[in-house]
Amino acid sequence: MSHVRSLNRVILVGRVGREPEITHIPSLEKDVAKFSVATTEGYMSKNNEWKDITEWHNIVAWGWNAKKVEKNVNRGAMVLIEGKIKSRKWKDKNDQDRKTFEIHVDNLVVLEKSSSNDTTKNNQEAYYKQGEEDSISSKTEIESIPSMDINNDIPSDESDVDPF
Repeated sequence: MSHVRSLNRVILVGRVGREPEITHIPSLEKDVAKFSVATTEGYMSKNNEWKDITEWHNIVAWGWNAKKVEKNVNRGAMVLIEGKIKSRKWKDKNDQDRKTFEIHVDNLVVLEKSSSNDTTKNNQEAYYKQGEEDSISSKTEIESIPSMDINNDIPSDESDVDPF
């Protein structure tokens, strides 16, 4: 038997893409928050043009992290998230097997709260348009992921719960 351990660790810094959805799960006596975060990376193309690529991540926060999200996080906020990647499978409306990956939060830091003034909204809209061509299919895919049926899909341990 091998003594080599593995590591599942993610650190993201990005902007919140949709207002967090907070759900209370009575049987677990816990709250769960789900939202998306956009990260944008860039590179220089062969034509010496700067290209941005935006990646969208599904985020899941439990317990006190969910409470922190509820009180401090809204669309456009810049956040640092530490967590782990978890996968989830389901069948779509055409009975096709699908799989998605989510980041389960261990630590969340709000680096910059979003503001409701028009200047900030315009800056956020410009930010979300960066890399839009590269991320359209990702956003569409994220929006098509079904939510879990909280009344029927509640396991006995939060590590098995998928709130999307």
